[in-house]
Amino acid sequence: MPAFRYTGRNAQGAKVNGAVEGISADAVASELLARQITPLTIEAEQVQGGADVLAVLRQKLRRKRVDLDELIIYTRQMYSLTKAGVPIIRAIGGLAESNRNLYFREVLQDVRASLESGLSMAVALNAHPKVFSNLFVSMVSVGENTGQLDQAFKQLSAYLELERETRKRIKQATRYPIFVLVAMGVALAVINLLVIPAFAKVFAQFHAQLPWATRVLIGTSNFMRDWWWLLLLGIVGGLYAFFKWAETDAGALKWDRVKLRLPIVGGIFERIALARFTRTFAMMYRAGVPLLQTLSINSASVGNRHIGEAILAIRENVERGEALTRSAHNSGLFTPLVLQMMAVGEETGALDDLFVEVADFYEQEVDYDLKQLADAIEPILIVCMGVMVLVLALGVFLPMWELGSAAQGRG
Repeated sequence: MPAFRYTGRNAQGAKVNGAVEGISADAVASELLARQITPLTIEAEQVQGGADVLAVLRQKLRRKRVDLDELIIYTRQMYSLTKAGVPIIRAIGGLAESNRNLYFREVLQDVRASLESGLSMAVALNAHPKVFSNLFVSMVSVGENTGQLDQAFKQLSAYLELERETRKRIKQATRYPIFVLVAMGVALAVINLLVIPAFAKVFAQFHAQLPWATRVLIGTSNFMRDWWWLLLLGIVGGLYAFFKWAETDAGALKWDRVKLRLPIVGGIFERIALARFTRTFAMMYRAGVPLLQTLSINSASVGNRHIGEAILAIRENVERGEALTRSAHNSGLFTPLVLQMMAVGEETGALDDLFVEVADFYEQEVDYDLKQLADAIEPILIVCMGVMVLVLALGVFLPMWELGSAAQGRG
């Protein structure tokens, strides 16, 4: 009798898993229900036959992430369904059945099982941190507690759409520089591996001292041709080591601090993070999330750990009794104009409205910077290409000119 592995929820709502023998998955599901366990996933443990092999392979290769577009669609649908008065359990069950992303479908089914066991929606969503962020869970929690869950999903949908638009603008601004850099890399590889070796054979027949530029080109070409595998291994190993280092807490903090100091793009990274902070702060503060909790959640949602630590410092100062504007001033993150707008919002009690204005200000700055990014990088790329062409021209044509001059002198 084949064995099946399962995950599910017991009568108390706790997640359980194990293995059960049964004739089929349906028989195992019936047995689990008899034990008062609501099954979430049931998978065959033993691989038998070609069909089972293909099923296991599909399971291994299946995408296990949820895209931003899918989250936006989910929040829009939840807003429409909750506004129309559809029960939450029924709404999530319907969205799970119609979702094309199998991983997201399993997540929603798990959320539905948690709701059926008596847990709140915020707790059910918090069990899946890879899909639902702290910001997402906090907004849903506020919506549940205030009876405005539909408005919470509406605000989340608007926030996620702004996040998608920001990512799209960054991709559009960096597409041209990345394309040029890749083209330059391919050109250098072709020249060093194919073109220069052909010229080197011709130059070897001169039996004369070659110019320094030519010797550099031939030496570089010989090294790349003989040790290309070592270069490739070094590049791949270096990238792997960098990404592993960047995944650590210390590495991520250091890299985020370095990104803010990069020429040309460092200021853009900073303004994008501050725009996220102010927009998210306004949304959560308006929804009724306590100030200290708002700052804590925002510190992890800005996308930069260095700025996140500065926001945590603001939270600590506010917790000690300092005013928000004074704490923001001490952090050194904000310009005098933004600090003045914060002060007005704090004095008038319209802090959320003023933070929306600050977010709009930063987003306009980001739009302008991204539009100017290509214009700022283009001269640097042109200079790099000019230097590359100059070295190639000197290395290839100087020996020919010297050969021609020598031939004219003998004539």
